[in-house]
Amino acid sequence: MKKQHVTIHDIARELNISASTVSRALHNHPRISRATREAVQQLALKYNYQPNVMASSLRKGRSKTVGVIVPRINRNFFANVIGGMEEVLTSAGYHMIICQTLEKVNHEMFALRTLVNARVDAIIMSISMETKDHEHLRILVDKGIRMFFFDRICEEIRAGSVAIDDRLGAYQSVRHLLDQGYRNIVHVAGAGHINIYRARKQGYLEALREAGIPDRDSWIIEESLIPEGGKAAFEIGMKLAPRPDAYFCAGDYAALGILQAARNRGLKVPDDLGITGFANEPFTEFTEPSMTTVDQRAGEMGVMVADMFLKDVDQSDGANPVERIMLKPELIIRNSSMLNK
Repeated sequence: MKKQHVTIHDIARELNISASTVSRALHNHPRISRATREAVQQLALKYNYQPNVMASSLRKGRSKTVGVIVPRINRNFFANVIGGMEEVLTSAGYHMIICQTLEKVNHEMFALRTLVNARVDAIIMSISMETKDHEHLRILVDKGIRMFFFDRICEEIRAGSVAIDDRLGAYQSVRHLLDQGYRNIVHVAGAGHINIYRARKQGYLEALREAGIPDRDSWIIEESLIPEGGKAAFEIGMKLAPRPDAYFCAGDYAALGILQAARNRGLKVPDDLGITGFANEPFTEFTEPSMTTVDQRAGEMGVMVADMFLKDVDQSDGANPVERIMLKPELIIRNSSMLNK
């Protein structure tokens, strides 16, 4: 397809569906199957389908607007990252359009199209939990659209990014549990195709190997990092032999589920079971006992990725930057893991 202006009829013809189906899919209509929505939205991104403006306006224009895509706006981490971005961008005269994917890849594609059509000067994002194929992101970067990642990044895509050293944060957390005397430590892991969860698993394994503790695949339990996922991981862990004496969770909400499940089982934390989380969500300071966690420096992350964008605008030569910043995490030690008080 070599037309300068691609229409919904062109997309419909290539996919052998009706133009009305294409239109509904582009608007994320629930009656259109997920497979069709994703196929239409990816093709629209591939051909840079623009109902209102030409794509060059995004690459060269100055709308003084930046698009931000996060998995969930109501997570403290993402809210603080957005706050850091806003502090920088507002002072530089930029507005923000914020989209959330709710961890759905088709929502992510829809958000990208929305921001492209809004003529934003750049897109700053953290990918969804469902995002495994990064072709829809590569298409935009290859077309010269400014794109930056934070936290959950696409390592194979040429774009600037800011994240913490998740491997180090996990290593510090597990090393702390070992120093407290815990030995049978279960890891409640996130999805392995996401960079941050791979790194946290790596840090967990490094700490155990350093302590002479062998790898045990059954002690790595991949679950949704929500309270229900934590409770499910607790029940799986309690069937292991020997019984776990600690859980290192890749997210605070899963750790909260572990804490609740342990209390329901009559276990005392930290005496019978040590628990650590990851993210330093506000509630971790107020649980009983208070929860050990890893702070991700969310506000600084937002400031740095916004500064990265502004630097690129000032030195723009038509190419995306490849600067990748890694921040050092901070282990916040609280009572849920303090066995040796």
